[in-house]
Amino acid sequence: MAGIVRTVNKLKPLQRNRIVLTQIVRSGGTWNKDWKPSVKVPKTEEEKAAAAAKYGMLPQDYETFPEDGTGHGDYPNLPPVSADSRDPYGNYDFPEYRRYYGEPVHLHVDMLGMDRYDANFKPRFTGTQQLGAFFGVMTVLFAAYIYLEDKKFHWPVMKKQYPGDGQVHYTFEPAE
Repeated sequence: MAGIVRTVNKLKPLQRNRIVLTQIVRSGGTWNKDWKPSVKVPKTEEEKAAAAAKYGMLPQDYETFPEDGTGHGDYPNLPPVSADSRDPYGNYDFPEYRRYYGEPVHLHVDMLGMDRYDANFKPRFTGTQQLGAFFGVMTVLFAAYIYLEDKKFHWPVMKKQYPGDGQVHYTFEPAE
């Protein structure tokens, strides 16, 4: 409780400048409440046209998410187009994101960035082809192992020399 009293006492001098603080708080930030998605999903054609205009879309292109309890409201259900798949030479307002100002973005825009998941990527080989190539390589390696298992692979070396085998392997006589 004492901590709350100290905090309130520290804020008392700021109440003198309440009007100035109110103006700073009101003008601080660039968030626009008109762009916030409405919780209510539009049902009529007039509501859909108004929601499409709110997001800068044509009414025939505007489509909402299904009402499944996720709470997306009137936000448009846009197709996932990754920034990597967009025109690299376009004159974008935000070239680092390949976006235009005021353009509605996908719900998962944080996942569709240049350094993230590319929803439009078409792999060179299908999953079945990749699986077949993997098992083909593994089969060849396994067959080579089975065939070469009993073969000896080593560096060629001389017979090991032991001191007690009756042969003289060295001498202290000077070489001639």
